[in-house]
Amino acid sequence: MSEHQNSEVITKEKIDEAIKALKEQKPKERESVSDREAVRKMRRYIEKLTSDKYGYSYDEVSEMLKGLGINLSGSRIKYLIGELKKSSRRQKKTSSSDDNNRSSNPATETQLTVVNTASEQASSEPDKSTVNSAKGKRQSKEPVAQQQQAESNL
Repeated sequence: MSEHQNSEVITKEKIDEAIKALKEQKPKERESVSDREAVRKMRRYIEKLTSDKYGYSYDEVSEMLKGLGINLSGSRIKYLIGELKKSSRRQKKTSSSDDNNRSSNPATETQLTVVNTASEQASSEPDKSTVNSAKGKRQSKEPVAQQQQAESNL
């Protein structure tokens, strides 16, 4: 039942050595990669061959790759190239829109303070906004009691 039958005493020094050894490890080289990764690595060459200048079809590229032991259909290659283009467009758009948002809207603390102060003043005053009536005249939306009191003072 006990798993620690043959274990030694683990010291802090051993743990530190183990951490150091683990940190120094490099990623393993994989023998195989996904079809998406393979097409990503070959993308520029596939796009070159399928361009108007070279005129190869995706099926012809697929046949070339089959001769090298890479079995991907022409439609699969075309789909993966399209996906890679979409993802790179999205990355460019988000990075450029982030840059535009930062530079085109530099709200300073002073501007924010002015806006906040103005809104606080507006909220502390009674509602005195004006509304256009049906005849196009402006009417006050002051509370009725204040409006009647103002009229009686006239």
